Amino acid sequence: MVIYSYSRLSTFEQCPLKFRFRYIDKLEPDIKETIEGFLGHKVHETLQWIYEEVAKGTILKLDEVLENYVNGWNRDFNREIKIVKEELEAEHYFNQGVKFLIDYFIKHSPFKDNTIATEKKVIINLDKEGKYQLQGYIDRLVHNKEDNIFEIHDYKTGGFLKTQEELDKDKQLALYSIAIRELFENVNDVHLIWHFLAFNEKMVSKRTEDQLEELKKEIMRLIDKIESTKEFNPNPGVLCRWCEFRSYCPLFDF
Repeated sequence: MVIYSYSRLSTFEQCPLKFRFRYIDKLEPDIKETIEGFLGHKVHETLQWIYEEVAKGTILKLDEVLENYVNGWNRDFNREIKIVKEELEAEHYFNQGVKFLIDYFIKHSPFKDNTIATEKKVIINLDKEGKYQLQGYIDRLVHNKEDNIFEIHDYKTGGFLKTQEELDKDKQLALYSIAIRELFENVNDVHLIWHFLAFNEKMVSKRTEDQLEELKKEIMRLIDKIESTKEFNPNPGVLCRWCEFRSYCPLFDF
């Protein structure tokens, strides 16, 4: 049985051929890592470190947070990381990360919101028989004890700010909320929270029980579609520029 991830599902929806290249053929990608992905990883790493340190009782200063980020960047940066926007340099993205963390620190310090986990792995059961399962990782999980409400926090480092309408239709965090409702007893509600770091904006959405049941059915239908697909056709679009399998794609002539 294949345990799906949200990225696996969204890759198929984005481009079935890319799905085949990545998950079935397991081809070696042209691009191992983009600078946008590297930036996101380093910022996520530092934010995870912040909450782990706070859980130990550490009172952090901004300089310490930035030092952690700088050290991580310098340790792991290499020239193989692809900068798709050739007019920009790595320093531009490094400085973005510094700004993200400064803004976040000023807005959320001293980080006393009862975070109970970071990078928490969850398994989402879509049916009672266990035939359809997903797994994922929650950036940060908060528990408000007084009202037994949980918050699923997700960090976004991209340059696009989603609308409330788009977030109210978002599937990823909604799926994670299904797992949280199963993991903990008498959950009153689960709030889905996105931090759009490039805009220093926090946005919130919720789901009803009925909406979650409908989402389960939708995802099970999608898994059935993937499992029954024989022809994985390309789906060209704006994201092709960042695709790590362009050299394999019949739509591109190199």
